Amino acid sequence: MKLIASAAEMRAIPRSAEFRNGGVSFWYRETGLPERRPALPGSADYDVCIVGGGYTGLWTAYYLKKARPELRVAILEREFAGFGASGRNGGWLSAEFAGSRERYAQTHGKGAMIALQRAMMAAVDEVIAVAEAEGIDADIVKDGMRLVATNQAQRERLEEEVRHLQEWGYWPEDIYLLEDDREPALRVADTVAAAYSPHAARIQPAKLVLGLASVVEGLGVDIFEDTPVTEIRPREEGRPAAAVTETGEEVRAEYVIRATEGFTASLSGQRRQWLPMNSSMIATEPIGADIWERIGWERRELLGDSAHTYIYAQRTADDRIAIGGRGIPYRFGSGHDSNGATPPQTIAELWRALTRLFPEVREVPVAHAWSGVLGVPRDWCPTVSLNREEGLGWAGGYVGSGVTTSNLAGRTLCDLVLGRDGELARLPWVGRRVRGWEPEPLRWVGTQVIYGLYRSADRREADRGSRTSRLAGIAGRIAGR
Repeated sequence: MKLIASAAEMRAIPRSAEFRNGGVSFWYRETGLPERRPALPGSADYDVCIVGGGYTGLWTAYYLKKARPELRVAILEREFAGFGASGRNGGWLSAEFAGSRERYAQTHGKGAMIALQRAMMAAVDEVIAVAEAEGIDADIVKDGMRLVATNQAQRERLEEEVRHLQEWGYWPEDIYLLEDDREPALRVADTVAAAYSPHAARIQPAKLVLGLASVVEGLGVDIFEDTPVTEIRPREEGRPAAAVTETGEEVRAEYVIRATEGFTASLSGQRRQWLPMNSSMIATEPIGADIWERIGWERRELLGDSAHTYIYAQRTADDRIAIGGRGIPYRFGSGHDSNGATPPQTIAELWRALTRLFPEVREVPVAHAWSGVLGVPRDWCPTVSLNREEGLGWAGGYVGSGVTTSNLAGRTLCDLVLGRDGELARLPWVGRRVRGWEPEPLRWVGTQVIYGLYRSADRREADRGSRTSRLAGIAGRIAGR
């Protein structure tokens, strides 16, 4: 997979007459960008202040108000609720958990990690149940997830991954290799092996986050948009914890929860906490029934592959293919785009990936391209924490699996704030701390090297490799995965 697209390659990509690059994401073309709520009018006091209006912040507020309606809860959001990864992701509501199972087991035991994986499976159904109960129409279809291997090296990794997961909380019915004659026969070019898990659903992410924000507001949560927070201050010397805005106002609260994920680096003192990893997507125009019949994508299962620079895809409610991947993974100085604009070479990469998997769609125009950022801890393991002495809590570092993980995090934060010592509070990701990322330019150089090695590994495996390239192992060691 080449890093730079030539002008000829870009011209070869069919684009819709209404092609858009950015505009937050394709998902808002149907809903429209929301009308912004008023900004924080001045300093105020609450019981709980949440910084960040994405899935994590909204789920935390939802469960707090459901449990204790009398709590005064505020959400402070820099842009609008759902502006970040929550409104830009691939729409994968899946039980995939990004962190190393072995690392969690080192501190809490294997049984605790298995409990965390089973909690992720339950969280898929929890999101679906809440959406149904609250009347949120997010195009949810639970048809599972299919993972494919398109060369022998990928096949070896996929088979090993299935064996590994079945030792860490997935039972044989939770993920398994597909037989060649098993239906439905989704026909991905050059597939040599495939696996399936029922614990996944297709969603329209903007519909989910906008609906959740409306529900939370209806419960009495104050959502203040266009309110950038620059600093989160701990409780000390008789002063309550506080979130300080760029205009100098502050929200004081018994607990301040940081739910900023890939935007955490913008807060004072947090620049090296989580790496803001960029992920990009394209969506085609609606695809005709004849092509869908040839592809065999009759249901709405999610689709991923086993490459090192992997892709993730879904068939949308209006019959498009939306496909994503890492593209240009990191911007110098933990920077991020403001409106989802995607570099041309990334669009070309995703188009090549799409047409490699489905040559039948080569003539279908691309309607939209966009990007977003996700949070990556130094050990690639998500975490949830609450420091009662300081009055500060946080959750994130989901490494691209945040749609489901954020729900589990929100429920866990709710229990921690309310002092509930239940199963969620004892899961092994609670209270986990890791060192920060290296300073620049080491952070930028390291990321470029890692993804350059992964791309080279994929290329070697596709050309001639029957086993995983050694380059991928080197990349993994540098990354600390």
